[in-house]
Amino acid sequence: MTPAIQVREVHKSFGAVQALRNVSLEVAQGEFFALLGPNGAGKTTLINILAGLARADSGKVMVTGFDVTTQYRDARRALGVVPQELVFDPFFTVRETLTIQSGYFGIKHNRDWIEEIIHHLDLGDKADTNMRALSGGMKRRVLVAQALVHKPPVIVLDEPTAGVDVELRQELWQFIRKLNADGHTIVLTTHYLEEAEAQCSRIAMLKQGKIVALDTTKHLLESFSGRQVKLRLSPDYLPENLQSLLLLRTDSSYTLTLTDFSDLERVMSRLREAGIVVQEMELLQPDLEEVFVQIMSKH
Repeated sequence: MTPAIQVREVHKSFGAVQALRNVSLEVAQGEFFALLGPNGAGKTTLINILAGLARADSGKVMVTGFDVTTQYRDARRALGVVPQELVFDPFFTVRETLTIQSGYFGIKHNRDWIEEIIHHLDLGDKADTNMRALSGGMKRRVLVAQALVHKPPVIVLDEPTAGVDVELRQELWQFIRKLNADGHTIVLTTHYLEEAEAQCSRIAMLKQGKIVALDTTKHLLESFSGRQVKLRLSPDYLPENLQSLLLLRTDSSYTLTLTDFSDLERVMSRLREAGIVVQEMELLQPDLEEVFVQIMSKH
């Protein structure tokens, strides 16, 4: 099956700044994929190249098999981009904006799909409201709607929930998950790493224009993050032979770092030998933020 996105040995510079350095990756059709990195890592540059807003200095980029440079019409029809910035025309209503967007792709008689998008994004009571009168969260919903109006198989979300309230964020994710379940490929960039962890099956991390990690979310969590156990002890004392595992000490508990959860038996054995009773125990699950910090610090 043709990948939804193919990026092969892409380089891009702006003057002396190397925005992308030999970036290669593939995103499968129907995948929910995250592109993560600190500010200036090259995420937006890569998205701009995918969308035809910038051209790579070298390398090849394809969307559903279409080259974004030589087959740009087909490539752009296959792609919908929700930009990070709130970009809108202040002279039109929501419904007019989506109708005009359909026209950009040469789509006639698109009213039924536009109405369906308006319904799913809960824009019904704002459909005839001028864009400049909308709140920031409502404008972001319209940006999502614009990206979907030509029914693209690949959707890129660049910080889709930035500045969005909790209720709208949940509604957006519910709709985006439905799109993914219906077969749309989703590529997400976000600084809310818990969103990427919850939604995405695979993750690429960029730093200074280079890919420094590319793996499944599950494997990244297992490979890069230490296991931790939080204990409340009686008497309140940690034996000397366990001090090397101590990560955090509070007034009431000890957090220990384990190489693997199988090490927990060794910890329990040494506590028993010291006559110490475990009053409470909590196994702490690794999270993507911890993994991200570790990977960025290594490169």
